[in-house]
Amino acid sequence: MDVIETSLPGVLLIKPDVFNDTRGFFQETYSAERYQLLGIDARFVQDNHSRSSRGVLRGLHYQLNYPQGKLVSVARGEVFDVVVDIRLNSPTFARWYGVILNDKKHHQLYIPAGFAHGFVVLSDKVDFVYKCTEYYHPEDEMGVLWNDVDIAVDWPLSNPLLSDKDNKNPTLEQLKENKRLPTF
Repeated sequence: MDVIETSLPGVLLIKPDVFNDTRGFFQETYSAERYQLLGIDARFVQDNHSRSSRGVLRGLHYQLNYPQGKLVSVARGEVFDVVVDIRLNSPTFARWYGVILNDKKHHQLYIPAGFAHGFVVLSDKVDFVYKCTEYYHPEDEMGVLWNDVDIAVDWPLSNPLLSDKDNKNPTLEQLKENKRLPTF
């Protein structure tokens, strides 16, 4: 297993060992002991699985009072996955990191609490899986506008399919003014 530190402190790209043969493949997707050795000492409490179609953009999401760390991967298909540092006191505040995750390479992305997360689907369908360090609290869910010019994510498409909620997310500056960003 290889681990690559990204341009955002704490955000790690994980390249697990995958064993292929004529029958298919086998991959260990998580082992607390092995991941602790990699520096991921997270206690995951909830797993999520979403299915989306080509062009769907989900994000950029976070929880304010119940922040979630996430270990994300793609079980089927391909996405462009994006993480934005939204921690007000961080030297990398408002910077983003993006990577293609797919079912061919089986890479995972570890995202600590304090980051907004989203992805856009590049394949016909995608099955996206998340391990989370905090339970989902719908009343605490927040979002940053996907095309906020102050963040300037270089999304691979310009007209994604968005939920009404994601299309109305505030900008990072609006969230900052309204004290709706993490300070840790």
